[in-house]
Amino acid sequence: MKNSMFLADNIEKKQFEFEVEGHTAKIEYILKDKKILLTHTEVPKELEGKGIGGKIVKLALENIESRGLRLIPLCPFVAAYIKRHPEWNRLLDEEVNLK
Repeated sequence: MKNSMFLADNIEKKQFEFEVEGHTAKIEYILKDKKILLTHTEVPKELEGKGIGGKIVKLALENIESRGLRLIPLCPFVAAYIKRHPEWNRLLDEEVNLK
């Protein structure tokens, strides 16, 4: 699979975008003060089963960490990813409990 591994932050649409093989996966968000709420992850049907959902979540988490934001994962896919990769718990806002 060829891609640039580049995550774009489409501020106008309030979503992270990850283009692969001519298709765009996305994670929608709400930015509120120093908190970011990830609300919905979408992977095009053509990219399903290729690990793209996990990849875009990882890239989004890296972006969030680099910006010093606190995370509130409202999207069940993102929450499940963090449960599988507890090292990302460090980004969670204090009001979040993923147990």
